[in-house]
Amino acid sequence: MTRVIDLEVSIPRSMRDENNADVSHGRPGTPNPSSLPRPEGYGFENYSRVFQKASNRASAAAEPDAPKDDGGMEKLIADMDSAGIAKGYLVGAKNSELGNIQRKYPGRFITFAALDPMDGMRASRELERLVKEDGVGGLRVSSLYNLLPCGDRRYYPLYAKCVELDVPVRIYTAMNYANDRPYDLGHPRHIDQVAIDFPELRIVAGLAGWPWINDMVGLLRRHPNLYVDTAAHHPRYFGQAGSGWEMFLQFGNTLLQDKVMVGLSRYLFDQPFEKLIEAYQQLPLKEKVIEKWLYTNAAQFFRIA
Repeated sequence: MTRVIDLEVSIPRSMRDENNADVSHGRPGTPNPSSLPRPEGYGFENYSRVFQKASNRASAAAEPDAPKDDGGMEKLIADMDSAGIAKGYLVGAKNSELGNIQRKYPGRFITFAALDPMDGMRASRELERLVKEDGVGGLRVSSLYNLLPCGDRRYYPLYAKCVELDVPVRIYTAMNYANDRPYDLGHPRHIDQVAIDFPELRIVAGLAGWPWINDMVGLLRRHPNLYVDTAAHHPRYFGQAGSGWEMFLQFGNTLLQDKVMVGLSRYLFDQPFEKLIEAYQQLPLKEKVIEKWLYTNAAQFFRIA
């Protein structure tokens, strides 16, 4: 069976805290008591307009708020086992839940903490506690939510702590469609200064930097400790002419073959793990490169035996 390390496994819907989405997808900045309701479809709601057909949007709006019985973590792990997924980078869980997840399901998930860079050294100390006491594997930086590009100096105490603890950071790196904030918060260029100032820091550029693929490829060649994952993008587009991924696929099959990791993002595409893995296997990549993308590169990056 094919071995896989998946760089984006979502926590089961039945376990999600909807308050998380309310906070992270809400009005950017600090709303004041007189803030007015935002226009319908504005902000993160624009994603459904961009990516869903009108019929699907209507269907999603009609779904009840109560989460369906999806089998929870046990079903998720059973699905991972069936597909040969040895380990998954888990998204959607709060920092306070990560320790319990690591203790209950040892060795199955890579968990990263999301911390507020505005908390300065308090955030740095909390990261150390989460790593040492709860088995958290690193830091997650998402400028999409806090509107601070990853190169902002307010992150630097956290980056320094990652180097000290020898844990990596995953940085949101892609265009966003939330039309209430700048589209280029996740531009790859913001990573450059971080990698310059912290050459020992292991960085994975999450979501692969589309549509700035040329910049992403250039930075991957430039910085030895910078890697990339393909989360949130369906693999069928990587080999599609005119999709913008041509340079990524070319270099990912040659000079950068040791730096690409896959994020299946099953929750986004509503497809079985097996079908998404098969789509990667059908890409015009050398056989040894497919194995690197699916498993070996992530095993080396995360130091998995």
